[in-house]
Amino acid sequence: MTLIPAPISSAIADRAKILGTLETLVIGAAGGLLFLWLNLPGGLISGAMAAVGTAALAGRPLTMPPILTQSVLVLLGITLGSLVSKQLIQHMSAYPLTIGLLALATFCSTFGSSFYLQRIHGWDQTSALLAGSPGALSQITMLAAEKGADVAAIAVVQTMRVIILTAALPLLLALTGAAPSAPMELISLAVASPLELAVLAAAAIAVALLLRLAKFPASWMFGAMIASAVLHGTSLIEGGLPPWMRGVALVGIGAVIGTRFARISKRTLVSHINAGLGSFAVAIAISAIFVTVIVLATHVRFADVVVAFAPGAMDAMLALALTLHIDPIFVGAHHLSRFVFVSITTPGIVHLFGRPQEDVDD
Repeated sequence: MTLIPAPISSAIADRAKILGTLETLVIGAAGGLLFLWLNLPGGLISGAMAAVGTAALAGRPLTMPPILTQSVLVLLGITLGSLVSKQLIQHMSAYPLTIGLLALATFCSTFGSSFYLQRIHGWDQTSALLAGSPGALSQITMLAAEKGADVAAIAVVQTMRVIILTAALPLLLALTGAAPSAPMELISLAVASPLELAVLAAAAIAVALLLRLAKFPASWMFGAMIASAVLHGTSLIEGGLPPWMRGVALVGIGAVIGTRFARISKRTLVSHINAGLGSFAVAIAISAIFVTVIVLATHVRFADVVVAFAPGAMDAMLALALTLHIDPIFVGAHHLSRFVFVSITTPGIVHLFGRPQEDVDD
């Protein structure tokens, strides 16, 4: 029984959340600016993610409230949509082939990672299948809890995959010359007028709310992206967000990714770190085979295929597409397709090939 009155206890909790949010933003901004100063590709997002993730693992009570996360996703969607051009739309003829190969790559990657986790680390079939499934983390977590799988272990493997991809992909593409080494944050884009910005914001929020009512995946980001893409693709609006707003969106996404470590204890992370690294290596090796086939068989740019096929979260990969000046329509279409494929097929795959945790323990 607590001796603190309920109103005071609530006020203390609210104050702690506000301070935690402010600390998250300050740490994320500091990390992003440091990486940007070092001229690292994707500096704002990867720097914010690294700084917030490190602080979260150190025990800091970092958090990003839903309203801030949704605002960041809307800003990111508007910026991605502003990159749309007629030239990008013309490349959509290659999508059926590459999306089909992406579905096959997702299937092979899931079973490859699952086989590794079972044989090398002794995981049960259900947990291994769910951990090996790329993307759709919220659906995977709910399904894991329903099936009695190891939710903590699955969260570690899934989170590590996103963190590694977000940090490593910009460096890899810059070192291979496949993407510009100068961060997208420094590339000058036309800025919309105040009236155009108001129209962009209103349209983005309206479409996002409609998609949310329809239970569309990643509705805040994709709704804003669709609204912005239509307005820019039809030349109704020419400019995009001011540079500082793009920077806020990238730092915000990095901070959101970093706060995932706040939900994982250091003991849980350490106990499953080898499984996370190993399954990630298997998934990347399988994805690399399909990326090679597409690059050799089509005219799609290497950087576009790499980010589109990277088995990471949609928001993180689309943010990387923004920072690395990669085709946002191509990347968005493929990650949305993977999300739909994983959401539809994973329950059936687990039902057919998985076993409840209690059967394994017998």
